Amino acid sequence: MATHILLVDDDDLLRRSLAFNLEKAGYRASTAANAEDALALAQRDAPDLIILDIGLPGMDGLEALQHFRAAVGVPVIFLSARRREFDQVLGLELGADDYVTKPFDFDVLAARIKAVLRRTQKSNTLSIEPAPLTIGDLFIDPLSHTVTLHAQAIDLPPREFDLLYLLALEASHVISTDEIIARVWGAEYAGEPQVVYVHMRWLREKLEDDPNRPRRIVTVRGVGYKLEPQAV
Repeated sequence: MATHILLVDDDDLLRRSLAFNLEKAGYRASTAANAEDALALAQRDAPDLIILDIGLPGMDGLEALQHFRAAVGVPVIFLSARRREFDQVLGLELGADDYVTKPFDFDVLAARIKAVLRRTQKSNTLSIEPAPLTIGDLFIDPLSHTVTLHAQAIDLPPREFDLLYLLALEASHVISTDEIIARVWGAEYAGEPQVVYVHMRWLREKLEDDPNRPRRIVTVRGVGYKLEPQAV
């Protein structure tokens, strides 16, 4: 699976641009505009690395760093428009793995990301594999890329599998269409909800008793979708 990077910055244009470039570079990118949303996202879908702006609204990046360390324990690269050396020293003393000052060239950031990931991968002797999920009568194993329903194998192409696994990770919770696009297709598909509609239809045809009246993959009108467990 692609390395998952969580980008936390309140600048909408920067988030979109950087997420797009991260996806082009082969990473899976998630984004959040504030630390509170980022912490909730990280606990649902743990990243491999966090790019964290210092000057966030509400909880700032320096405070958020401590919460991320306690919650997910992954490497953090700080972004900041502040040029004071104090911020850099303080950030690194608090446990950030690197520091990049805005404005920056993406190639510079990409090199820092690779360096931090290399260091942390060398220091980690254990790797955490994605866990199989059982949602009612549905079993999903991301390692073998298999899905079984009522103990019968269901053949899903990669994108449909990724979509189902995302819904299963947050079973019974609504995931917005925009978040689905960002986490399954990537930033380049932003603003193209039809790709989600089509794949949801295909999934329902394979998993629902009546695809026209779905009970498993439920649409929450104006919000998104959720996967509801069905009795075994």
